[in-house]
Amino acid sequence: MRVAPEGWPFIAIAFAVLAVLAWFRIWPAVVVWLPIAVWVVAFFRDPVRTPPAGDALIVAPADGRVVSVISVDEPTFLGGPAVRIAIFMNVFNVHVNRYPSDGRVAHRHYHPGRFLNAAVDKASTENERSSIGLETTRGRILIRQIAGLVARRIITDHPVGTAVTRGQRLGLIRFGSRVDVFLPAGSQALVKVGDVTVAGETVIGSWP
Repeated sequence: MRVAPEGWPFIAIAFAVLAVLAWFRIWPAVVVWLPIAVWVVAFFRDPVRTPPAGDALIVAPADGRVVSVISVDEPTFLGGPAVRIAIFMNVFNVHVNRYPSDGRVAHRHYHPGRFLNAAVDKASTENERSSIGLETTRGRILIRQIAGLVARRIITDHPVGTAVTRGQRLGLIRFGSRVDVFLPAGSQALVKVGDVTVAGETVIGSWP
């Protein structure tokens, strides 16, 4: 199983604690800690993903569950009406995020903020978040990584000017969070609230 490099320090700590507990033969604690150590490995897994064919398709940036599909105004990068698709990641989902389309990173901005439950609507504008604007041959997309109640570290991989491909790793959010995608007006959302998505593979929308 491939593991995101950011996870190795946490994995090392988890198994070091397990080794100490086993060394001192604190077996009840070993029984409790072993599944936690295994979960830490699973949390940072980074499976290979294969995007579907078709350059008109927009894929999910995150594993998780769709919690909102609404029309909004997005003034910072799209500069007008947009369709926002919000995907909530629980602590058991893969947390590596991926680009929804081919393009070039044209905007990037980190927003300090609160740590509300990432599933609630106002988390998109009040929580700690990182916004990545993608310029594509068909238009613009904004991706927003949002911290949650537990998450305290958002990792965004690429600086402005980087050419990226659909399904390529965008970054990672540690320990429970959400990713929003803002599609330009006229785009078609192909998911609904309650749908489960797989980053880099599930089609969530299409260009006009």
